[in-house]
Amino acid sequence: MAQSFRDSPVWQRAVQLTVDAYELTRNFSGAEQNDLGSQIRNTAIEIPTKIAAGHRSFGDGEYGLFLRTAYGSNLELQTQLELAKRLGFGKSEHVQQVECSSLEVGKMLCEILEAIRQTRSKGNKIN
Repeated sequence: MAQSFRDSPVWQRAVQLTVDAYELTRNFSGAEQNDLGSQIRNTAIEIPTKIAAGHRSFGDGEYGLFLRTAYGSNLELQTQLELAKRLGFGKSEHVQQVECSSLEVGKMLCEILEAIRQTRSKGNKIN
């Protein structure tokens, strides 16, 4: 495991995902900005925040819980992005870019969670 959560590739990618989500919603109109835009930003922020919070948790079970929460937030974000796309909020290519980033973060989280599951099934601990 990386020494600092800042060294974690999934945290770094999730931070960039959050920046991309902010840039996307910056162009939403007033009502869109306050409603769905705010929801997208808040959900995006939860992803790297949970990864960081779990990074130095005690035991792989607790770390896995934080990662599963981050994964759930990522799925929420994908749903909100789908709504933005269907409602015509933001530029479609920008929504698609954020969706692709979200899918990448989700894949990275799944890989880490699978590694934790395999390690736990072998009776080992991740520090």
